[in-house]
Amino acid sequence: MKDFICEDFQQSVSELLIRHKSILDIMTKLEESQSRVNRAVAKAVTNCGCIEVDAKKQLIPLDADIEDLKNCMSSHIKGELCENCKDIIEKEIGNNIFYITSLCNALGISLSTVLEKEYEKINTLGIYNMF
Repeated sequence: MKDFICEDFQQSVSELLIRHKSILDIMTKLEESQSRVNRAVAKAVTNCGCIEVDAKKQLIPLDADIEDLKNCMSSHIKGELCENCKDIIEKEIGNNIFYITSLCNALGISLSTVLEKEYEKINTLGIYNMF
């Protein structure tokens, strides 16, 4: 079922993308869309205030093992997104996914395959995936 969603989405993106078909256009639109995601998160902090960033040095106990790290590390986010900010950020992330999918289309890459490979990698490597 989930493969159909990816494949259907990728096909829909392929049919919709007319104006920004050049790989250069896609790359710059992808970068712009990522900037818009970042800006929407920043506005949730600075304009709305529904979330705060309380960033400090991550404190890791000397005796912590790799499994303990999940509980030691902080996202530095305080609060929760309000519905308005959440809607805006979801929209911007959706736009970003559109351009990631456009890049896949331009390069002849299956988005579903990319997700499957990443899923297999994180399940195989588990917590060691990010090192």
